[in-house]
Amino acid sequence: MDHLKLKKPRSTHTSILSYWTVRYLLIIGTGLLLTALVTFWWIQQEAMNNRMQTTGLLAQEIADRSVNADGNLNISPALNQLIEDRKRFFKLTQEMCVIIMGPEGELLFSQPAMTDQEMRYELNDSLSAARSPEFKSAGARIQGNGETLGQVVVLQSKRSLRFIPREEITFFSILIFFLILLSWLTIYLLSIKLAKPIQRVAAAASQISGGEYNIILKTEAKEREIHELLLSFQEMAGKLQQFEQSRAVMLAGVSHELKTPVTSIKGLVHAVREGIVEGEEASEFLDIALLEAGRLQRMVADLLDYNALAAGIVAIRHDRLDAVPLLEEVVYQWKLTQSEEVCEPVLQLPEQPLFLRGDPLRIQQILVNLLNNSVQAKATGHTLQLTLRLEANPEGYAVITVTDNGPGISEENSERIFEPFFRSSDKQSTLRGLGLGLTFSRLLAKAMGGSLRLGDRPEQGCAFVITLPLCR
Repeated sequence: MDHLKLKKPRSTHTSILSYWTVRYLLIIGTGLLLTALVTFWWIQQEAMNNRMQTTGLLAQEIADRSVNADGNLNISPALNQLIEDRKRFFKLTQEMCVIIMGPEGELLFSQPAMTDQEMRYELNDSLSAARSPEFKSAGARIQGNGETLGQVVVLQSKRSLRFIPREEITFFSILIFFLILLSWLTIYLLSIKLAKPIQRVAAAASQISGGEYNIILKTEAKEREIHELLLSFQEMAGKLQQFEQSRAVMLAGVSHELKTPVTSIKGLVHAVREGIVEGEEASEFLDIALLEAGRLQRMVADLLDYNALAAGIVAIRHDRLDAVPLLEEVVYQWKLTQSEEVCEPVLQLPEQPLFLRGDPLRIQQILVNLLNNSVQAKATGHTLQLTLRLEANPEGYAVITVTDNGPGISEENSERIFEPFFRSSDKQSTLRGLGLGLTFSRLLAKAMGGSLRLGDRPEQGCAFVITLPLCR
């Protein structure tokens, strides 16, 4: 069966260290080589110009030494030695030809020795410059007694003029090599510095994809961007861990809460069907089953409403509403659904009309949910007092405060009451709900441009504050 196992495809991607080091090395190496070639060409041109100036000075010196004290043309026998000395002094090559001509262009002296015909072959028709484009020439007139006695022409090949000693070429090549090596080393060290935090983030991301959210990254980095990247990823991993835990708790809670009424309904109906209970007791069992079915329906409706609103697919109206009669009607309808032992809420309303902008049905849902929460949290044998106060604040919002004198909310739970599926320990023992009421109510208030928050803790009970935009 081993031959049936699929082999894991080999990755064709390279590491960031190799990728950027090679590319930076190619770029910098190419740039340095181009710079070296341009510099080498410029050095050759400068060397040729400098050597031509030296050649011109040599031609002028030979012309000056070719005139005796009487001002007559005189070729000294020591001229050959003079030329050899100057070659060594100015570091001129052997590819040089010195020609001295008389006033009629006749050949008087040459080094190396040549015939008149060979001289005219090497020079142009005017006998002032080299005939071949591979040679350059420098000339000087021989002056004596105020007249031109002849001229000196020095020919030198362009190749020899551009010649750079091997020692200089070797030194220049070593310099370029060390510059490339230094550039590569700098890039390599920088790439390692940048690659390490990215590698840590990539390894952490791989762990998260494998379901491990307990990630700890070293976030201390001198570079601001890298520090922010590591810190943000660390925070993201922490939030993902919280979300995963919340999801597990949510699934467990939803499964348990939905399973409970289903089990009750199934047991009650089964008892009636099998004849275990009869008569009035059977009718009582069916009534209990109907209550459990209604409770299950409400929980499913809450879950669907929450998911729809969180996904943004619930339509919210923004009507102009008269707040005073709206609150009076909501409280009146809610009181009809409560038992006689529940006292009617006290309304503290402004004398002047107050108009707000929102959805009347959604406002009713929020208020009814808050009032029901107060009733459900009421301690046994304790008289519940509810108060609804309406006022306007300077920021342009209508503020509705719902206050009760119940057991209140503990400080440790005050930060979590708006979390989805959260229920305090005392509620979990007495109620069977999904813990979506306050979360759903806050989402509704936010969708209408307002907010829902826990107000300042009164001496007894708790207070919820709803803010909705006023209609100007």
